[in-house]
Amino acid sequence: MFKYVKHTNYPINIKKKDVKMAKYLVTQFGGSNGELAASMRYFSQKFSMPDERGKALLNDIATEELGHCEMIATMIHQLTKDATIEELEACGLGSMFTEHGKGVYPSDSFGNPFTVSYFAVTGDVLADLSEDMAAEQKARAIYENLIDLTDDEDLLGPLLWLRQREVVHFNRFKELYDYYKKQGY
Repeated sequence: MFKYVKHTNYPINIKKKDVKMAKYLVTQFGGSNGELAASMRYFSQKFSMPDERGKALLNDIATEELGHCEMIATMIHQLTKDATIEELEACGLGSMFTEHGKGVYPSDSFGNPFTVSYFAVTGDVLADLSEDMAAEQKARAIYENLIDLTDDEDLLGPLLWLRQREVVHFNRFKELYDYYKKQGY
């Protein structure tokens, strides 16, 4: 059962247009190490967890990752809502505009559309949790790179918050991995 709360996990109110940053940020929405891939990875993997503890953790984090998708999409929208077509084209978003207008579409920063090939589900508890830990570390690294690309305080706050959630998720997956390893899985 899912419950939608009608606000983002961290307040987002970006006042300054930054089309270039939006282009970079879109990878965390629909790129290989982005939030949509993480959400679908964890949701799919939960079904092969051996007990309710694992299923609940993967479902909880999968649901939170969907909330992160909403945050990223909100940031992208706020960064581009007042952009001209010329500004979008100058930052390499002309093709995206052609297909989607100013809609937020899941892709990476190069414009490659989201694909389920971004994540794996092996059915092996330890293999899947190892992938999950690696995914959280990659997402953390990308957030750190995005943080280095801006000085906009309205953008830094949500990016720092999202980066910290990657650390929390890694730690939760590591705890579950260690527990299952000790159980002999």
